[in-house]
Parts: sequence; structure tokens; C-alpha cells
Amino acid sequence: MTLDFLVKGKLKIRMDDYVKNMLEDFPVKFNKDSKQETPAGNDLLEAGKGKLLNAEYRQIFNTTVARGLYVSKRARSDIHPTITILASRVQEPTESDWKKCVRMMQYLFCTSLYHLTLSAESLRVMKWMIDVSFAVHPDLKSHTSGTLSFGGGADQVMSKKQKLNSRSSMEAELIAVDNVVTMILWTKLFMEWQGYPIEKNV
Repeated sequence: MTLDFLVKGKLKIRMDDYVKNMLEDFPVKFNKDSKQETPAGNDLLEAGKGKLLNAEYRQIFNTTVARGLYVSKRARSDIHPTITILASRVQEPTESDWKKCVRMMQYLFCTSLYHLTLSAESLRVMKWMIDVSFAVHPDLKSHTSGTLSFGGGADQVMSKKQKLNSRSSMEAELIAVDNVVTMILWTKLFMEWQGYPIEKNV
């Protein structure tokens, strides 16, 4: 990780070399004509289709997902929702899961210099955004997402499948808040122990 403080009031978190190494180790190679504007398509949440991957490609899939999860938590939160879905498929990845993985890697190739930029209006005001997609998984479970910002950029992100089925989108929203509330409380305590008493936790 490179922590870039060259612009006053902003922190840029870069992992360019890490992404480059991921691409070099990936068996599918991309070129300057490769174009991919998003890390996932409309079929991201669909159940895996086709044959199971053989042992070699299963290992490549698992390694790529693990490395993607690492970088998505630090400098590339734009791939985080995609990688969390792929992480749920590592036990039995199929041909369609592999295509989703290739698409994500193609997106990383096209955006290899993207990075996370953080800034803060105040370190005493935390702003959380929590939302849910209702019954979007094949087993009709919903999906939670949560983001923390102190003013500019996403300091923390969360994207996860809910563990129980809900009967309405309103119920799914309540489950989503419950999914994220531990992070909300932990972050408040963490900031206060760093010497920044939280005045507002929105």
C-alpha cells in the first residue's frame, strides 16, 4: 500500500503494484483494446451455471478471489460487492462464476490506476449509509450494503448476503441495520480511543 499525502487535506491509498501482480498471475491476459466499464454484469447474483471448474482453475479462482478481497478492503472498494459474491462461490465455482471472475479482472486491468481518496469535513462526525436489495439471491435472501464517510470517500464498506430470509423489504432493511450496527459502534469507540470524541454518529 502507498499512502499518498501530497494533496493537502486528502489521503490517497494506492495498491497499483498489487493489482499489477494480480493481473500478471491471472491466466487470462488482456490488452490495450480490452474495455470493461463495470466489475460485474446483471447476472452477478444469479446461481452458478455450467460445469464445476477443474482443480487447477478452482485454485486460481480461489486465489484471485482472496487477493481481490484483500485489495477491495483497502484501496479498491469499487470491486467489493463483486468480490463478496464471488467469495460465496469458492466451495464449488462453476463456469459462469469463472466468467464473472474474468470480467472483474478485465475491469481491474482497465482501471489499474484507480485508487481510494479520503478526506474529512470533521473527524467528530461519522456518516453511515445503509441499504438493502430485497430477495435478490437465488435462495431469496436479501443483500446488505453499508458505507462510512467522514466527508469524502468511503472509509469503511460492507457488502454481504443476509443470513436469514425476510418477508418484506422493510424487514430486510431492519436486518441490514442490525448487520452494520456492530461496525457503527466499533468505529465510534475506535475513533474516541484515538482522541476524537464523536459528536454526531449519523
